[in-house]
Amino acid sequence: MDLVYERRGSGAPLVLLHGVGHHWQAWEPVLDRLAEHRDVIALDFPGFGASPMFADGVRVHPGLLADVVLEFCARLGVDRPHVAGNSMGGLVGLLLAQRGQVRSVTALSPAGLWTPRERAWAFQVLRACRHAARVLPPGVVARLAERPVARTLFTGMIYARPAARSAAAVVAEVRALREAAGFDVALAVGREFRLQGTVPAEVPVTVAWGTKDRVLSRRQGLRVRDLAPQARLVELPGCGHVPMSDDPDLVAEVLLRGSAGGVVSPPSPRAPA
Repeated sequence: MDLVYERRGSGAPLVLLHGVGHHWQAWEPVLDRLAEHRDVIALDFPGFGASPMFADGVRVHPGLLADVVLEFCARLGVDRPHVAGNSMGGLVGLLLAQRGQVRSVTALSPAGLWTPRERAWAFQVLRACRHAARVLPPGVVARLAERPVARTLFTGMIYARPAARSAAAVVAEVRALREAAGFDVALAVGREFRLQGTVPAEVPVTVAWGTKDRVLSRRQGLRVRDLAPQARLVELPGCGHVPMSDDPDLVAEVLLRGSAGGVVSPPSPRAPA
C-alpha cells in the first residue's frame, strides 16, 4: 500500500517508525541531524498521519506492520535498512530484527516488553490523550497551544519538556491523534500481545529509555535481553516517552551510533532500572 513518508539525506538507509497516534513528524527534531550521515526515511504507518488505513476485513497484527515496512522499503529499492522506532515503532523494529531483515534496530521505549499491568497503564494514558484530542475543538486547541501551560497539559504525559515544544507542533500532533484511524485497532491488537522469540546474534540491537517516561516504565528495557542478549541498553536522562523532542542531540547520537552497529555510549549511560 502507498504510505506517506519524508526522505532526507544520503548514506546508509535509516527507516524511522513512529508510535501509536503519532505521525512521521514526531522525528522532525532529529531528521536534519540524522540526514547529515544517513539516507533517512520517516514514514506514516497505515491509519496514522496521512497514510490510508488498511482495507476493511484485513486482520491487523504487529507482524503485518513489519510486512508493510518491508514492502515499503522494497518499493523504494531499499534492502535491509537500519531501522529505528519509538513505542509501537520500536516493537515493529524488533520484529524485523527477529527476522534478520534489517541491518540494525534502535528501539526507543519499545512497546511489547510489558506485563499486563504495565500494558493496562500505558493504554489508559493513551486513551486519555486520545479522548482529549477528540473532544476539544481544533480552534480551541490552536488557541490553547499558544500557552506553555496548555502545551504541558496536552502532552505532559508524553514529553518530559512539553512547554518547550512549538505551538504548531502541538496542534499538528493533536490533530494526528484525533484523526488516527488505526488507533483503536492498534490498541485492540496490543491488548494480548507481548514480544517473544529471539533476535539473531548478528543483528545489532540498541534499546534506549527516557528516565522520565511516564507511559512505559524503563524497567521494561531490561527484558529485551530475553530476546536479544547482545542488546545495548541506554538511558536517556531527562527524556520522556517520545524523546526526540526532549533531547534531539542525544537521541540523534544514539540513533547514529546504533545504526553504525557500534556501542552506544552517551554521557554516563546506565541500564534502565
